[in-house]
Amino acid sequence: MAVVVVRPEPGHGATIAALHAAGLDAMSLPLFAAHAVAWTAPAAETFDALLFTSAQGVRLAGPALDPLRHKPVIAVGPATAAAAREAGLSVVLTGTQDAASVVAQAQMQGYARLLHPAGRDRVETGAMTCIVYAADPVAVEVSAIHALAGQIVLLHSARAAARLAELVGQAGLSRAAVSLVAISAKTAAAAGPGWQAAVIATAPRDDAMVAAAQALTRAAATEISGA
Repeated sequence: MAVVVVRPEPGHGATIAALHAAGLDAMSLPLFAAHAVAWTAPAAETFDALLFTSAQGVRLAGPALDPLRHKPVIAVGPATAAAAREAGLSVVLTGTQDAASVVAQAQMQGYARLLHPAGRDRVETGAMTCIVYAADPVAVEVSAIHALAGQIVLLHSARAAARLAELVGQAGLSRAAVSLVAISAKTAAAAGPGWQAAVIATAPRDDAMVAAAQALTRAAATEISGA
């Protein structure tokens, strides 16, 4: 049983590496390709801190971010915080749950006005938003969808979940042949019902998703050995 990674780069490669480090077989099937888009930063005095909800936003913000590098950063998740630090930014708060919770924490700490360099398809945070990247669908062969039978697919977003469900339906593959690990309840809901298994990670982080995939593979191995 392999674990299939469908998220775009640069997170794609990081998740593949994490699966290998955990001793799991990994398959690569990106459903989207991310690219930077041109944007203009607002005046630094119009907001208190930068809000990054993904490492993608940090990595693809580009030179337009340069005038804002002195601003403190609010990050959702340790991977996003690490990407911000690697980019030379100062992280003052790292949320461990979703964007809404870290925004509330930031406001309690005095960061009332946030600028969110975000993807075109994003979760609304209530912050001022600048679109800095987009993730476009890539072509997927029907044979690649059929190869998902008996595997576990990691879903890092509701958009990926909805597209997977669409592709599986178009290919005529039964959902009951595929197991899922979703980063959140919202993501699991976007995939719809009928999958062999649909596990929600205990935290919205890559390591929690890998742990959930490990548990599924162990359960499958136990079931086979006991048959």
